[in-house]
Amino acid sequence: MDLRPYLNRFVIIGSLALAGILILVTLILIGWTSPRFSPDVGFAPADLTMIPAPSHTPVASVTPTPDPLASPTFDPDVINLDGYVQITGTGGDGLRIRSAPGLNTETVFRGEEAEVFVVKDGPQETDGYTWWYLVAPYDDTRAGWAAADFLAVVPAP
Repeated sequence: MDLRPYLNRFVIIGSLALAGILILVTLILIGWTSPRFSPDVGFAPADLTMIPAPSHTPVASVTPTPDPLASPTFDPDVINLDGYVQITGTGGDGLRIRSAPGLNTETVFRGEEAEVFVVKDGPQETDGYTWWYLVAPYDDTRAGWAAADFLAVVPAP
């Protein structure tokens, strides 16, 4: 197929003229649709904030100062009034919580293994055990005396 009859001087000049007209129309339309800058605004540079690179700063050591109003330090071996204890060492059987200190007193309910109580009274020595009066923090009806051998001190929640 021979394209020489279609690629003569008039076709090439006409194509270039049409491309020029299209470019001119495009530039005119861009000029009409672009926003106009008012001379009173002037030049407004963009804001740029420079953030310096991090530097090595020595860490200051803090020496704790004891607060005289703060509660005493947590001792995991000492049961204290208004402290928290958890039932432990029952092998999953639970602990009998009694109406009074002693092995022969009435069982009020059975505390579950790992259940947490607040110590409200005690200690009292009876039947070879040290007894503490416990109250469940979520239910005041779950209260009674328990032997310290099956209690572990836990931090306050």
